[in-house]
Amino acid sequence: MTVEKTRSFPKFVVRLHSMEEHIFEKKGCVMALDVGSKRIGIAISDATRTIAGSYGVVPRQSRQEDFARYRRIIAEEEVTLLVVGLPTRSDGSDSTIAAWIRDYTAAFSQTTSIPIEFWDESFTSMQAEESLALRGKRGKKAKERVDAVAAAFILQSYLDAHA
Repeated sequence: MTVEKTRSFPKFVVRLHSMEEHIFEKKGCVMALDVGSKRIGIAISDATRTIAGSYGVVPRQSRQEDFARYRRIIAEEEVTLLVVGLPTRSDGSDSTIAAWIRDYTAAFSQTTSIPIEFWDESFTSMQAEESLALRGKRGKKAKERVDAVAAAFILQSYLDAHA
């Protein structure tokens, strides 16, 4: 596992693989997860890795059920890279939930062969709420979509940093 600071502080990437080549150079869709204690927001990029789009929100189940769902989506959408949002503090250190997300992601990495990277998810839920409000989505409708939109913000940030 390697840790590197990317161009735009406080973005940090932690790679859960040992490939020598930079994995972003591989083509194919990228999937992002905004993992929460109750819901998981999912976003997927286009095959050129240019544009992120919300895919959906799924309720958290057991790890086994969550991981099976991710593997199904990865296969259906031909995903070649997974990005997992990692909540960090403004100084770049891990937040309280970050350790749990690292453990959850490490367990998933044992069930898949695609590379996984962490990406800072700071303020993405707030951005998602503001974006939904600007589009007239409020209340229950906005709450149902916020995690998927946050995942899309995480993914778009990752894609832009690697363009």
